Amino acid sequence: MIAVPDALFAEAVATRRDLHRHPELGFAEVRTAAVVASRLRELALEVHTGIATTGVIGVLRGAKPGRTILLRADMDALPMPDEKDVDYRSTVAGVMHACGHDGHVATLLAAASLIADRRDELAGTIVFCFQPAEEGLGGARVMVAEGVIERFGVERAYGLHYIGNIPTGVVATRPGPLMASADSFDITITGYGGHGSAPHLTIDPVAAAAQTIVALNQIVARRTDPVQPAMVSVCAVHAGSTYNVIPSIAHLKGTIRAFDETLRATLQSQVREVSAHACATAGASAEFALLNDGFPVTANDADQAAYVRTLAASVLGAENSHETPPILGAEDFSFFAQRVAACFFFVGSNGGPATAFMNHHGKFDLDERALATGIAMMHALAFDAPRNAP
Repeated sequence: MIAVPDALFAEAVATRRDLHRHPELGFAEVRTAAVVASRLRELALEVHTGIATTGVIGVLRGAKPGRTILLRADMDALPMPDEKDVDYRSTVAGVMHACGHDGHVATLLAAASLIADRRDELAGTIVFCFQPAEEGLGGARVMVAEGVIERFGVERAYGLHYIGNIPTGVVATRPGPLMASADSFDITITGYGGHGSAPHLTIDPVAAAAQTIVALNQIVARRTDPVQPAMVSVCAVHAGSTYNVIPSIAHLKGTIRAFDETLRATLQSQVREVSAHACATAGASAEFALLNDGFPVTANDADQAAYVRTLAASVLGAENSHETPPILGAEDFSFFAQRVAACFFFVGSNGGPATAFMNHHGKFDLDERALATGIAMMHALAFDAPRNAP
């Protein structure tokens, strides 16, 4: 494994903990972006700020010819409370780095420092991309729409993600679909309210909502090829205000996941169709809406995935380079992967019970030894990929 100097590792840990104490939501990462830009300027990188509102790009041009590669870290936190009892616990009520993005930023900053120290040996150009708003808001979509790929001449893209169900020190990825598409939907069910003692005089949207939930659960069970992973989940139900009043309106919120863009479109259509029919059987109406256009499937270029697996084996040892099954979580790195040959990979951060909670749990934490693995991988990609990646 590439040796990460003790002082640099300590700085990465300190940066990660500082960001963990001061989490910021998507497109509001003002303090985080300022920390990033300041560090990159200290390294004498070419720094661009205000991209996709709060995004930061640092550019390091090597002394030798080679490709331009993008190394990405996302910066935003989640709107949820921090349940950990640690001295770096979030100081912002209801906001927490529950997905490891604080670690991503600290890792890429440390890697940039290590790479900049050897810039005379560097081939090609490294674009250090600190992206806002991954958590459902599609900051990568905005960066791509603003022309980041073309503006900086990006030819390959790589991103890492710390994850709580893989042991510390392990890197895992796969060719093709790695993470699912994600679409959020709202269903507004309209009936006719009245007294709870006289349901026959109402059109009960609560009953219609219940029928709709049952019907939606049958889409994957009975209308989707069982060898194709997919998911339709209703995750929120809101209706009524008291014990004896049947309301006029009920609201459902849910998510659609798939590993195939054709199936994704089919599921969207089926959720719309099934919700309308289920509500109609109860005499109610359904208004269906997709939000934010969702995230596409995160699909790794096969050659890039094989390359990253081989590179990880050479850096970390073959026993720490794994192929992982796909997961139904989603990632907006997919927007970069749609434009250039790319690989997204997981870095294990589970070092025992305290760091075994999965991402998005209120007690999620990193085994900070994982930062050394992430730094080593980003450093290796910077010095190898511009010359040797397929």
